[in-house]
Amino acid sequence: MEEDTITIDEKTKKPIMSEELCAGCGICTNRCPFNAVSIINLPEALDEPIHRYGQNMFELFGLPNIKEGSVVGILGPNGIGKSTIIRILSGELKPNLGNYDEETSWEEIIDYFKGSQLQSYFKKLSNGDIKVVHKPQMVDLLPKVVKGKVRTLLEGVDERGAMDETLDTLEIRSIMDRDISKLSGGELQRVAIAAAVLREADFYYFDEPTSWLDVKQRLNAVKIIRSLADAGKSVMVIEHDLAVLDAISDYVHLLYGQPGGYGVVSQMRGVRVGINAYLHGFLREENIRIRKQPIVFDVKPPAQEIEAEVLAEYSTIKKSYEGFSLEAEAGQVQHDEIITAFGPNGIGKTTFAKILAKVTKPDSGKISKKIKIAYKPQYLASDFDGTVQELLITSAPNYGTNIFKTEIVKPFSLDDIMDKDVGDLSGGELQRLSIAITLSMDAEVYLFDEPTAFLDVEQRLRAAKAIRRAVESRNAASIIVDHDIVFIDYISDRAMVFYGEPGVEGHASKPMDLRSAMNSFLSDVGITFRRDKETKRPRVNKFGSYLDREQKEKGEYYYLES
Repeated sequence: MEEDTITIDEKTKKPIMSEELCAGCGICTNRCPFNAVSIINLPEALDEPIHRYGQNMFELFGLPNIKEGSVVGILGPNGIGKSTIIRILSGELKPNLGNYDEETSWEEIIDYFKGSQLQSYFKKLSNGDIKVVHKPQMVDLLPKVVKGKVRTLLEGVDERGAMDETLDTLEIRSIMDRDISKLSGGELQRVAIAAAVLREADFYYFDEPTSWLDVKQRLNAVKIIRSLADAGKSVMVIEHDLAVLDAISDYVHLLYGQPGGYGVVSQMRGVRVGINAYLHGFLREENIRIRKQPIVFDVKPPAQEIEAEVLAEYSTIKKSYEGFSLEAEAGQVQHDEIITAFGPNGIGKTTFAKILAKVTKPDSGKISKKIKIAYKPQYLASDFDGTVQELLITSAPNYGTNIFKTEIVKPFSLDDIMDKDVGDLSGGELQRLSIAITLSMDAEVYLFDEPTAFLDVEQRLRAAKAIRRAVESRNAASIIVDHDIVFIDYISDRAMVFYGEPGVEGHASKPMDLRSAMNSFLSDVGITFRRDKETKRPRVNKFGSYLDREQKEKGEYYYLES
């Protein structure tokens, strides 16, 4: 037809591909020397998109339903359109119905959703008849937007008169007179949740409300957000921690598609059915397979004390700072095992990790013999001036080998970000890169501090498999500090419990079997977990429910099958 499929845009000087003329032959993807072109085939059943960012750019198909007096969860990979959905529903982004060249009118949007629940929603939203509150994902930007003390912020937004209940549930009374710029990530998150909950609105949207929170704080956040639904409000939550999503939601929408390419919102499901469908990787009603293999949880019986080969052992470790002290019981690390460490924030987990990694010197105690340790810290720094590929060439000893490609590049999807500058990476991309570099080191113990932060569900479980494969193939061991109970359950052989008074004193148990560790930790927190009959994943029992009371009477906080 002598028409150009690829042309150069006069304004941007960048190539534009005609999606109408492209036959999907794959020549351009193979010829492009920078792997900058990829062709994605959309499922035939998809109609016009709800929103599209531009030609050859991300498009979103469908929007979730909103239910009054309920919490609707959104579950899906990063880059699939979850934050776009919340921006559309909160009125921050006007859906263009695929027509990205010109602004769509509210009349067109309302007409598009005719006959659905969203027709009246957008009509009221456009007229300003409903009030919406949005707790954004990036709470670390809060100090740049809001100045002053926590008290000033919260008292200024308290429209519901729920200050006392909110402060007590989220445990933030002690930081009310602190400056917002001096807060940690977890404190910022709790203040952001409090600021959203205190405002009077019809619809509440929470984008990843549990990042940086410990297990107890996560379940406190569940309580306060659920109280909005109990008061008749409509709530929507994006969450990657499956235990939290299960506890907080009444219904879920799953998102599938191609991250960065397109996202599709599935129909609404009950929370248990929806999460199980996601783990199975098959959406029966849509007849869509979203994953080749199901994610399977193994119920590990209590470990028998066996004479395993000891890789390293350490004596009782003590460390004191001004106003805080840590004491960790003597323990052993065995070959081919993964030990997880969990407990409240501010209890000394990171201090313990830094002592093992020889970043911090203890006041007393030591590791019995010299071992090589590869350490991924909690807070990620991206001060490297160059691309991901250049960083890997300088940092990863076995870069370029087939083992590196199969064990590191593939599970962490590093091919997608090789040409990106390290300084431009998102939190999730930087986390994947940091875990990958740590695993590429030649070490006997791989030490990870909060490796699941910023990762979606699938990336967390892929990281777990990659860590397991590396540990077992190298006859090494791994110690992982984390807060995600589902991830901990999936990866642990043994576990350590940190307890005490956050910010004042911390104590760490020696490594023990996961069941004993979880029972010790959860009894202290007052939470019980049961097992899902179908997938065997851990599920939170509602506080005061029959199962909750029964398990507490038996002292079984964690391991019941039903």
